Amino acid sequence: MAADTAVAASPEETLESLLREAEALKQKLEEERQKLNDVALSCVAERLEQINFPNLKLRRALKGHQAKVLCSDWSPDKRHIVSSSQDGKVIIWDAFTATKEHTISMPSTWVMACAYAPSGNMVAAGGLDNKVTVFPLGGGSDEEPASRKRTVATHTSYMSACLFPNTDRQILTGGGDGTCALWDVESGQLLQSFQAHAADVMALDLAPTDMGDTFVSGGCDRAVLVWDMRSGHAVQAFDTHLSDVNSVRYHPSGDSLASGSDDSCCRLFDLRADREVARYWKESVIFGVNSVEWSVSGRLLFAGYSDYTACAWDALREARVCVLCGHEHRVSRVQLSPDGTALSTASWDTTLRVWA
Repeated sequence: MAADTAVAASPEETLESLLREAEALKQKLEEERQKLNDVALSCVAERLEQINFPNLKLRRALKGHQAKVLCSDWSPDKRHIVSSSQDGKVIIWDAFTATKEHTISMPSTWVMACAYAPSGNMVAAGGLDNKVTVFPLGGGSDEEPASRKRTVATHTSYMSACLFPNTDRQILTGGGDGTCALWDVESGQLLQSFQAHAADVMALDLAPTDMGDTFVSGGCDRAVLVWDMRSGHAVQAFDTHLSDVNSVRYHPSGDSLASGSDDSCCRLFDLRADREVARYWKESVIFGVNSVEWSVSGRLLFAGYSDYTACAWDALREARVCVLCGHEHRVSRVQLSPDGTALSTASWDTTLRVWA
């Protein structure tokens, strides 16, 4: 009889107890992680030789945009660069001669993302038009790329990032609607949607494996998420940044990844340890990181800042080894050429620069 008269817990009380339990489990997990975190990466690196950083010099300045350059990408041929700008133009450059080969007008200003296809025969771009448009290049045709364009992907908000996942047949996009999506280039069909970010997705990068079945995204919810492309689910999450994550890059080994954020800090996350293992920052650097990029060896991490500079960090010693000056506005993109012999920087000062 007493059992019948017992008062059932209200939904609020049940939820409260579950939240308490989840918090206790989180705390326990963090304690176990800290036990495994026996030595810092920089302490291990002290036993290594210091590297002599190559003296990078400005080799080319690419001038032709009328407004902020927002994104750029190297062609697989190691010679051409595609750039997109606030002026609504996408330009294909010959980086050797610093000349424009094609200028493509987009349907809106603020073309926030552009990418070369792995074959080098196609570029994709998009931005405030909420779409990704692909433009075939070459192919023996005299037609301008713009006349053969094809709209492939549509988000419900601006398109902030795009890349081809090791094939010309598919494209991966991220948008201001907080989602990432995989699309078929030929049909424009949505193949997979990736939803877990609580705010705008700002950056994407593909794992450096031939399989190409995982990628990483960073967003304005301060989160860095690793995704399984086949299942559509996030398999790992890192949330130690204090502000928007603007850039993410897999280490060449594929075992870790770097991120850059508006909190003026770059961080290194180890995928096997499932935790942050290094932080690249200085008290004197108070401006946000807009872009990060690895050297071919993975020893150097390049970063582009809002204080008009790009820096190179020794990834193991967590020490800054070089500062590249010359731009007159924030550096929006840093990217290494496919063979690792040159570094390109794009800036809001309307130019791109090639360093080697």
